[in-house]
Amino acid sequence: MTLEFIYLTRHGFRSNWAVDSKTGQYSTSIPSPTGIASDPALAGHGVDQSHQLAAHLKTLNPAIQRFYSSPFYRCIQTILPAVEALSHSVSDPETKKIRAENGLGEWYGLARFDHPSPAEPSLLKKLFPRFDEGYKVVIKPSTNGESIDNLHNRVAYALHRIIEQCDKEGVKAIAICTHGATLIAIGRALVGRMPEDITEQDFNPFTCGLTTFVRKSKENVETGVKQWKGPESGIPAVKWRDGKGVGGGWTMTVDGDCNFLADGEERGWRFSGDESFLPANDSVKGQDAGELGVVVEGGRRPTSPVLSRKVPENPGTPSSKKKTPLSPLSPPKL
Repeated sequence: MTLEFIYLTRHGFRSNWAVDSKTGQYSTSIPSPTGIASDPALAGHGVDQSHQLAAHLKTLNPAIQRFYSSPFYRCIQTILPAVEALSHSVSDPETKKIRAENGLGEWYGLARFDHPSPAEPSLLKKLFPRFDEGYKVVIKPSTNGESIDNLHNRVAYALHRIIEQCDKEGVKAIAICTHGATLIAIGRALVGRMPEDITEQDFNPFTCGLTTFVRKSKENVETGVKQWKGPESGIPAVKWRDGKGVGGGWTMTVDGDCNFLADGEERGWRFSGDESFLPANDSVKGQDAGELGVVVEGGRRPTSPVLSRKVPENPGTPSSKKKTPLSPLSPPKL
């Protein structure tokens, strides 16, 4: 058996954090569990979303056999309820773990200051017992920043190695939890299409929405891809563009489904085309750390006609009856 299904989601609503564009100093009004200002936890509404997402992921067929996540706290926190929910009905110990892959992490553009890194694995293991300390990260983003093009190439390489690993393990379906910009890049790398207009809204990364990809074929899987050699060493080339797609190519069958979330589509995102992470007015301080993107408000459109229940059974935290009000600093890139 080889990998055939990828379920892709974006983390839920998070707490706010900001960056001074002159100094590169990150700050937050709510302390992060990791002690890193740029690594916030989910807001209360995001916690509700994560449990609603878990209830839905538990029903998917084929069932999820591996969980991959960005190593940032909000992503691991989002996917954890799903891992817990499935852990009671599976025997494979690998299904009960969260593989944190830096190659699936956040995108910070080309700021002139050092870019945030996630917490160390030892701390994440203490915070999340399901964290897989034995997993070997395949690539890490440059702390000097990334262009939009490099983001896509970094993600393509990470996906190539993840798909390669899952094929060897004989799993059929996996789930990935990531960030807005990274989700779009993942979608493009899988289907093999880089739009001429980078701002094109070709994927819908709503908070805790679900996008599904089905593999076309394993016959055209690229071989001979070089190994990543370490920090600042460059990204090994993967031929994913021009319709090729990583791992033989994939077809998107569901795009940003939020029909299982109590409040539907919320807080989407798309590229603005800006890579510099610098405000037009360089005197601005404490700008929210999402200036690179454009917020896309959801239209509550049902993308999965099979699903009829708007409010699912919640395996943990009760669903909010009202939408969480947004702070003036609520992020465009959550």
